[in-house]
Amino acid sequence: MVTCGDPSRRSAALALGAFLACSLSAAASAETLMDGVAAASPVPLAAEFAQQVAPRLLLPDDEREAYAKRLQNALTTAQVTLAAPQFIVMVDRSPNVQAALLYWGSVESGWRFIGATPVSTGLPGRYEHFLTPLGVFDHSLVNPDFRAEGTKNRLGFRGYGVKGMRIYDFGWIDSPRGWADGTMGKLRLQMHSTDPVLAEPRLGTAQSEGCVRIPATLNEFIDRQGLLDEDYDRALANGDKLWVLRKDRTPVSSPGRYLVVVDTERQVRPDWAPLPATRKAALKSIPKPAAKPATP
Repeated sequence: MVTCGDPSRRSAALALGAFLACSLSAAASAETLMDGVAAASPVPLAAEFAQQVAPRLLLPDDEREAYAKRLQNALTTAQVTLAAPQFIVMVDRSPNVQAALLYWGSVESGWRFIGATPVSTGLPGRYEHFLTPLGVFDHSLVNPDFRAEGTKNRLGFRGYGVKGMRIYDFGWIDSPRGWADGTMGKLRLQMHSTDPVLAEPRLGTAQSEGCVRIPATLNEFIDRQGLLDEDYDRALANGDKLWVLRKDRTPVSSPGRYLVVVDTERQVRPDWAPLPATRKAALKSIPKPAAKPATP
């Protein structure tokens, strides 16, 4: 069994990159996607995403709509029913995409695209490296989150990123082994930041042991506003004390709880999902995350 992101089992990687952000006004409105029809509509946190999250991926409208349909199909297949509109993180594990897309909505209201950013999912072919599992995964207190200690392993690698970064835990999941005979094994599925120098610049390519590595800015964005904290907010309302929640959080009124992983199996990398090396020119436009995130 593998706990993904364990800094004691990480190999170093070298690269540097970022992606140029489009104008804030363009991101302040996105598409409401329902029954294959897109209609302009204000979107919760779209402008904030454009301002605070980097690097970003700029999907054309047809791609946003196609992913919204995949999202709905995944929820239907998993027999997940949403009582109200909420935030969902969707990941495309295709080696030629490696992206996370943030949506808000429901079947009734339609799916509104908020933003997208490069990630790294499981890289097969190495011992104890799993393929990131496909499906819909519940983020709940059954598998409590924790925060990075920011320590380095013997290779100087910080598997969970800098101290204070949140690790979103989805529990032990059956997942295909990326080594040996490729049979199913147990992976501790997590979504987390990674080493800001040795691994974050490689986001956009498969690198992990099976977990989903995300930019520190996306981690902060989700964490500060509690976008996946539906279960945590319910516990707070019942009087529970949760140390993992940051003191400066400003939770949204419609939090979600699901991570959805799909694979578009693309044979060619789309223009909107460039390799890390092609993002270098935009480095100066990227807002720098705080060196030490707020801790609870």
